[in-house]
Amino acid sequence: MTLLTTVFAAIISTIVWYLNTSRRELKLSVLCFTYWGASIMWFVDAVFEYIRLREAFFTPAPADVLNDLCLGLSAVALGLIIWLAVLLIHDPKGVIRNALFQKKD
Repeated sequence: MTLLTTVFAAIISTIVWYLNTSRRELKLSVLCFTYWGASIMWFVDAVFEYIRLREAFFTPAPADVLNDLCLGLSAVALGLIIWLAVLLIHDPKGVIRNALFQKKD
């Protein structure tokens, strides 16, 4: 479920990156690379788990599925936090800079 969650996040972020004309300004590539990297990581994890479990890999317990879903959603949330931090640090439209150094009348 972690793999499925991060793959969907990677596909959605890639579509948004592709369709958005201000992708460079919004640093959407950071979001895409984060999710695709997480997807590759979960894929490798799934391969090794399949090697270990064989047939049992395809019949997980409901508690394990729920646990994996929570972990996948946590990975997606962490990717969004990382992207937001990068976006705020680079501040492409100068919103934070203007708010911090705004002159008081």
